[in-house]
Amino acid sequence: MAEMPAHSSLPNEILAAIFTHLEPTALTDVARVSRRFNSVAEYLLYTIVAISDVLNDVEQVPRRTVAWCEGMVKRQHLADSVKRLQIRWTGETRGPPTPLLLPICDQLSLAIRTLSSLEYLELFLGPANFASLPRENIHAIERAVFLCSLPALRFCSLGAEYAKGIQPYTAHIASFLAHTPSLLHLRLSDHHSSLNLPPPPHCLPFLQTFRGSAATAASVLPGRPVHYLWLIGQDSDVSRENLLRMTHTTAPIRSLDLSAISSRPLLLRNVSECIPTLRRLRIRLALRHTLHYALSGISLLVGLSSVLGAFPNLVYLDLSPTLEGGHANAADERVLCTEYSRACPSLRTIIFPSRMEWTLDDSYGNQWAMVEPQ
Repeated sequence: MAEMPAHSSLPNEILAAIFTHLEPTALTDVARVSRRFNSVAEYLLYTIVAISDVLNDVEQVPRRTVAWCEGMVKRQHLADSVKRLQIRWTGETRGPPTPLLLPICDQLSLAIRTLSSLEYLELFLGPANFASLPRENIHAIERAVFLCSLPALRFCSLGAEYAKGIQPYTAHIASFLAHTPSLLHLRLSDHHSSLNLPPPPHCLPFLQTFRGSAATAASVLPGRPVHYLWLIGQDSDVSRENLLRMTHTTAPIRSLDLSAISSRPLLLRNVSECIPTLRRLRIRLALRHTLHYALSGISLLVGLSSVLGAFPNLVYLDLSPTLEGGHANAADERVLCTEYSRACPSLRTIIFPSRMEWTLDDSYGNQWAMVEPQ
């Protein structure tokens, strides 16, 4: 009797553990070796799906996305294998997008509905929402997640290109989020109004981080254990009223990222008064051009000391998103470190616009030391 190949006696779990370390191209080759290898390799290939489509005057439809959707319909036995799904459409067309994008969003919804084990979902549908028809009253993203229930989802990032006057989000987005009971991290890049969600025990009860507009954050955070907040938009959108509503979380907000907002001192002062629990702050300062030409380099940041004094628990300050900070000057930055820590004694780490990082070395007489780049 002919001997069986050694690999034929290995359990699928062992084969999967071996194949996990292979690159996708190698996995594709392995899938051709035998039917048994094919089943294991194919399962792993579908675990992480990352699709990028560029839409232009020649390629007006996202062909890679369409191919994946059609493949999932044919291979429904692989639906449980998909843990991570990333789809990104980038528009480079001169005219309006084709209306064909709308039925493709519907097709995408049919595929996503089958992914009961999905843990990570990232959808950016580019210009698709510009193709929405007024009479239909539904956002392109809402089409893509319509009737989807994802009980295992932990991370969700949704968005599309935005302009005033186009189809806004409707109640469908709230309905989708109500069917993601395990969600920990939520990002909404083009939702600019209040989001009418069911109360926390029934919707997003475990949410820990949120990225989105101030108006949306003010409606999402109350009653939920969000400790990390990343705001987008204009600093004028971040009203004191919105900030106060954001503080009604069941866990204190420890980290705030304002790198997507050109922030003026008034906003920082309001933040310090409304969210004194902050330990980490990342900001992009709004530096006026007149001051930029009147002063030079790092000296523009001196005035921040008076604002930092209002943050009693701040440990980490990141100013690197501020673009107009000049080149690195170790002497100036060391002086600023001393000024900042005098105003805010809790500070232990500072990153300047030069992207140089400084830490307070307790073992060396509480001196500020520059961290050498790796």
